[in-house]
Amino acid sequence: MVKDTKKKKEAKKARVAAKQDKKATQKEKKSSKKPKDDDSDAEDADLDAILAEYQKQQEQFLKVTETVCEPPSARSSATLVASPSNSSELFLFGGEYYNGALASFYNDLYVYKINQDSWRKVTSPNTPLPRSGHAMCQGGNAGGIYLFGGEFSSPKQGTFYHYNDFWRLDPSTREWTKHEGKNGPPARSGHRMTFFKNYIVLFGGFQDTSQQTKYLQDVWLYDTQKYTWFQANLPAQTQKPEARSSFSFLPHEQGAVIYGGYSRVKATMSAGKSTKGGRPGSRVVVKPMVHQDSWLLKIIPPATDAPANTAPTVKWERRKKPVNSPNPARAGATMAHHKGRGIVFGGVHDVEESEEGMDSEFFNLLNAYNIDRNRFFLLTLRRQRAAAKKVVTNERNRRGRGKADEEELLRNLALIEKRLGGGSGENESITRADGADSDSDSDASDKAAKIEKPVHWEMPHPRFNAQLAVQDDTLYIYGGTFEKGDREYTFDELWALDLGKLDGVREIFKRELEDWQGSEDEEDDEEDEDDEFEDSDDSDAEQDPDKAQSTPATSVALGEELASLAASLADDEVEDDGPSASEKDTTPQPRPFESLRQFFSRTSQEWQETILHKMQYERDAAANPASVKEIRKRAFDSAEQKWWDCREEIAALEDAQEEAGIGDVVSLAERGGGEGGGGGGGAGRRR
Repeated sequence: MVKDTKKKKEAKKARVAAKQDKKATQKEKKSSKKPKDDDSDAEDADLDAILAEYQKQQEQFLKVTETVCEPPSARSSATLVASPSNSSELFLFGGEYYNGALASFYNDLYVYKINQDSWRKVTSPNTPLPRSGHAMCQGGNAGGIYLFGGEFSSPKQGTFYHYNDFWRLDPSTREWTKHEGKNGPPARSGHRMTFFKNYIVLFGGFQDTSQQTKYLQDVWLYDTQKYTWFQANLPAQTQKPEARSSFSFLPHEQGAVIYGGYSRVKATMSAGKSTKGGRPGSRVVVKPMVHQDSWLLKIIPPATDAPANTAPTVKWERRKKPVNSPNPARAGATMAHHKGRGIVFGGVHDVEESEEGMDSEFFNLLNAYNIDRNRFFLLTLRRQRAAAKKVVTNERNRRGRGKADEEELLRNLALIEKRLGGGSGENESITRADGADSDSDSDASDKAAKIEKPVHWEMPHPRFNAQLAVQDDTLYIYGGTFEKGDREYTFDELWALDLGKLDGVREIFKRELEDWQGSEDEEDDEEDEDDEFEDSDDSDAEQDPDKAQSTPATSVALGEELASLAASLADDEVEDDGPSASEKDTTPQPRPFESLRQFFSRTSQEWQETILHKMQYERDAAANPASVKEIRKRAFDSAEQKWWDCREEIAALEDAQEEAGIGDVVSLAERGGGEGGGGGGGAGRRR
């Protein structure tokens, strides 16, 4: 028995040894088949050599070329910027795409022609290297578009490289220029830039090292006239924002305003076990933090007679917590600047359930952040109103009546001549009063393109880190990311939304992606997710305000709501901490259902008087008196700012009036009835 047992043990050892030898042999064969340069994520991966190869390929282009192309491929962490010199162009640069296995980085420059609904790809011998997480902004008084920093990684994201280069893009020529400023900001990504007068302002971001991620809180200013970087030197005890990335950075008349952001901070947690001394053990962990604070960065340029290397004075001022800020707090809620406010879309709220997994909630809500008043307003899509009966305005009754009648007579004569064959041909165009060709080829193609685009009455799918830009009062939403389980979706689509009308979201283009190569464990839940959104769409349709009927009781209640909303327009400034919080606003207020053009037409005289009153206190007003055209332009700019500043409250009034069955509100004087109200008496006014 003893001999048999020994034989069995020896046989077992021999089988185990044979299996180990076989595995070792297979491993050697697999490793020998791999190419030598496949070890892209080794610690000694030479990213400089990879980038040098990109640079060599880039130099093969001899000049700047622009060709018509398909929409850009899917990407995240790119930048979308509205052209400061052409109101019908958007610029998209850089970004990365991760398919679950490999990451690809881009340095493509795309131009979206809004009026033509076409994309152009720009190639240049001097284009910045591929990157994502960089920052771009308009140049303010200097013009152009500026770019700084970003990151690049190996395909499997084992090693990272951060940039510290600074570029200027000429929107008209598409030419890149690298600015070799000395003593500039260190390399980073996740930062933000904006403009103030002739300065480019940079704040925050992070640096990824092999040991940790370091978040930054330094402030840098680039003088576009002197081509010099300045770092803000703040006293050690000065109150300033915490280090962060992915925040919102908006221009302000006194400097810049930041809101929100994301960082990871160290925290001490109980380990749940007792030490030898009887005290519970603790350990240091790194936890995510979503910031909700708001700060004003005041910038005071140096005096004109100051030395050339004098830095501007910089000071941080903490603002109150914004009113009606999005709840719960969310990261990746991107913001675009638009006429004194920020337009916010999307975001993600993470709920840490355990160390093994994270439960996340994604959003597709649209908000407006009023910068001066430091408060948020929820923006909702609004069904198109039925065409209301046009109201005869004062301008037509008096000064503009003759001109309007003359234009109408000319249009009628042109139509009669065309019917009688007196025109020059079928394609003869009629010139409008503003001198534009009403049926030119470009306008016809523009109208056709706009009509063909499908319109949706729900906001795009929830996401975070979407790229936003505002051009000509229209918000454009590109890309973004959504996560489901272990899978990461990068949206390949572009949407457009009229911020004045909010009449649905236009789908510029949308493509589905089916090349995910990561974990498939959670893909079975995708259909359930789609069903949830379909159910939510149905519930929204059931609550469509257009289908609701107003009763006398609800009309009375809504009438009280209208009064309270109207009163809030006057009292709102007292509650907020804006620059004019202590002063009562006496400027003209927009009315419900009143367009910007109608508002300025009604209040033009008051705005011009306000501008003339302000000019009395300006230093150069007496020496260089302004022309009538300049005064009228400044008056229109002030009226436009006021119209957009009150847009959210006026929209709420309009919605409440529509639910109450109330149409456009017009004064008796504008109806032509004078103070007596015409022959209708009281019954006519009630009707």
